[in-house]
Amino acid sequence: MGVTSRPLVTLAMAALVLLIQACPAYAVDSSDAQMKAHAARDEAEYTARWKELQHAIFGARSLADGASVIQIEAPEHALDAALVPVTLTMKSAKPIKSVYLVIDNNPAPLAGHFTFGPRADPHSLKLRVRVNMYTYMHAVAETTDGKLFVARQFIKTSGGCSAPVGSDDAAAMKDIGLMKLHILGSFAPGKPVQAQLMIRHPNFNGMQMDQITRAFTPPRFIRTIDASYDGAAVFHLDSDISLSTDPVITFGFVPDKKGTLSLLVRDSKDTSFNHSFNIPAG
Repeated sequence: MGVTSRPLVTLAMAALVLLIQACPAYAVDSSDAQMKAHAARDEAEYTARWKELQHAIFGARSLADGASVIQIEAPEHALDAALVPVTLTMKSAKPIKSVYLVIDNNPAPLAGHFTFGPRADPHSLKLRVRVNMYTYMHAVAETTDGKLFVARQFIKTSGGCSAPVGSDDAAAMKDIGLMKLHILGSFAPGKPVQAQLMIRHPNFNGMQMDQITRAFTPPRFIRTIDASYDGAAVFHLDSDISLSTDPVITFGFVPDKKGTLSLLVRDSKDTSFNHSFNIPAG
């Protein structure tokens, strides 16, 4: 058997070579077709997922194409899935009431809902989020007349929700609630100004493992942030576990004069942290 099988194998291999030479594109075409079919199935799943989320968050309200109203920017291939920078730009002249950021395939998809107050300049928002797996992000702008406009971007990264916060939980909790504020650009009464807020908070989501004890860390994350200027609201943020560790949020506001920007942060343990900043800094 061993003697006679070798010629048979040799003949079979020769036939296969001749087939590939005769049809060199066959293997490539087959691979391309499989890839396209796989991509189509993925896209169908992404579309179905967004339909579910749209109904859960917005009910029967319709969402229009937001290309002329809102833009979402994030790196397609994020270097760190636990610290993905996202920029939301409102391009429309229509007054914006609020903005939603949805990370479709995260365990808690609604990463943030910003509601703007009378002192807000709602033209730009920047924040950092966790991304659990390949997903679309959707940004939805709500105008003051109640209409909704949506934009989206696909993100290719994963593992952000379970990524460890630090070397150990005690270090991550150090200085919890500490806040810093940077004014970006020059201060001028009555003119919009950008501010960068940094909050020391681990934002444990229940999916991280303590690197020393190897036990899962109980969730403790920021629920809400309220910003006001001399008592007038700038924004209110409702958040969840998708916000990154030690959040950094860049937002706009319009100071009518030198005054005080006040921040109130509440987390899932019903702990409140507050701080006030003189604008411009003394």
